[in-house]
Amino acid sequence: MDYKRMPIEIESPEQLGYDNVKYNLTESSISDTVFNSIKLDINELKLCYGDHLGKPELRELIANGNANISQDNILITAGAASAVFIVATTLLEKEDHLIVIRPNYASNIETPRAIGCEISYSDVHFESNFEISVADIRSKIKANTKLISVTHPHNPTGMVIPKDTLMQLAELAAKNNCYLLVDETYRELSRSEIYPIAASLHPSMITVCSVSKAYGLPGIRIGWLITQDDTLFEKFLAAKEQIFLCNSVIDEEIAFQYLLKKDHYFNSIKDHVLKNHTVLLDWIKIETRMEMIFPQGGVVCFPRIVNGENIHMKKFYTLLNSKYQTFVGPGHWFEMPAHYMRIGFGWPSNAELTQGLKNISECLREV
Repeated sequence: MDYKRMPIEIESPEQLGYDNVKYNLTESSISDTVFNSIKLDINELKLCYGDHLGKPELRELIANGNANISQDNILITAGAASAVFIVATTLLEKEDHLIVIRPNYASNIETPRAIGCEISYSDVHFESNFEISVADIRSKIKANTKLISVTHPHNPTGMVIPKDTLMQLAELAAKNNCYLLVDETYRELSRSEIYPIAASLHPSMITVCSVSKAYGLPGIRIGWLITQDDTLFEKFLAAKEQIFLCNSVIDEEIAFQYLLKKDHYFNSIKDHVLKNHTVLLDWIKIETRMEMIFPQGGVVCFPRIVNGENIHMKKFYTLLNSKYQTFVGPGHWFEMPAHYMRIGFGWPSNAELTQGLKNISECLREV
């Protein structure tokens, strides 16, 4: 495989150093949870090799309330990143074909590129509200198509896929003997209907999710993938065993104890996201030099500078970073023009977001 580092990771706040970023609007998650705030009891935990599928009680908790799946359909992974990697390397070889929504989170594209398989992009556009086109995806299906890849809610735009569209894509995958991968790490942060776990809705769907984005637990590296297909699940398990065998039992126990009390923690998370979402919308309504499709879920949006083609974008980002100490996710992170940017509104405090957005406005006045 031909691995290449991704700009989104090279230029990430954790690589630049958080102390160098005063107004951090780059993050695609809620703010990080402080360990002491969740009051865990892990003193009697045995530091053994864990269940290869993942802690059974954790898998049961994830499956709870969803039809057609049980803990036996769930594989706990090292974050959603390793789940995406397992799916891609299991289903795709050089002679295979992938259809992927673009723009997208980088690893959903870069891992298939490293494999060297054929890739067709189904681009979503600002002018059409970043809506997925089933017809466009259908037109790109080939005899060697093995996987269709979407994110829901979408990263980086925050758009939600209508349930009818999602089911049409699942039927399309089934008809063409391939799978639909749904990266749904923001599923519970939809501001409309929250769907059941995608893999529970159709046998052709594969779910990838984690506790990183919506719960603020990226440091424990816990995610999962789900499929109703027993044969495929066995291959996913084999891949996990050959890559990292099992997860850290400490990480799994933290995730389990957190999710047991999820409602207690999640109410404050949703309140924070809603307040910051309001700040974002209030800003974009008066900032006439920017335009945005309002995000329907998650904690990111993907606005663009009006007539940005006429602005010296390198100067803009340099000034924004150096003078205003404000960072956003520039368009090139998503193979998009520089006048697009991803703004994460779930990670900063209300005051930090307010000032960071003001800084973008001030910076636009200078370039």
